[in-house]
Amino acid sequence: MIVSAISQSKEKVAVYIDGNNFYGYLKDKAINFSKDTRFNYSKFVQWLVGDRDCVSKRYYVGIARNFDNSEKSKQIVRGQQKFLQSLMNEGFTVKPGRVMYDGGKIREKGTDVKMAVDLIIGAIEDKYDTAMLVSSDTDLIPAVQYMKYRKKKLEYVGFSHSPSLGMQKYADFTILLLPKDIEKFQEKKLL
Repeated sequence: MIVSAISQSKEKVAVYIDGNNFYGYLKDKAINFSKDTRFNYSKFVQWLVGDRDCVSKRYYVGIARNFDNSEKSKQIVRGQQKFLQSLMNEGFTVKPGRVMYDGGKIREKGTDVKMAVDLIIGAIEDKYDTAMLVSSDTDLIPAVQYMKYRKKKLEYVGFSHSPSLGMQKYADFTILLLPKDIEKFQEKKLL
């Protein structure tokens, strides 16, 4: 008698979070995110992934610099370093970009390119079955098109009050977050 075991392997999911993009939406008055709270990214990722296998969770962000040696700059740098260290302690890979200070404007550079490269490499190396993209940055669409060409699924995570129609066009599944969804992951800051 021949016995054949069919193994049901879980779907491999990689989560890519555009930190500045996501935080910008959290600060939007339509979301009403309290400054007295912190967002629990680990619980958020667990909620997104569900019972599937989370093979990677990455957070892309421009790294603040102390460009003027002011107390405010020092505080911003310390706060960001503490936050990023807490993410790494929770198993996130932090992918740093640059922050450019241009005449009072702050611009992030390099994070979308890193995210695009990671999406493509992950698809080529078969690291995931599904990429969950927590970003509404349409600059990522060429990378998304390539991963779709490689027969990978895309789940787009955006905000209900400002969804990216461009991302939705390529997504196999879309999650549009409501304020009540965000409330699930708000926790009081520890002093």
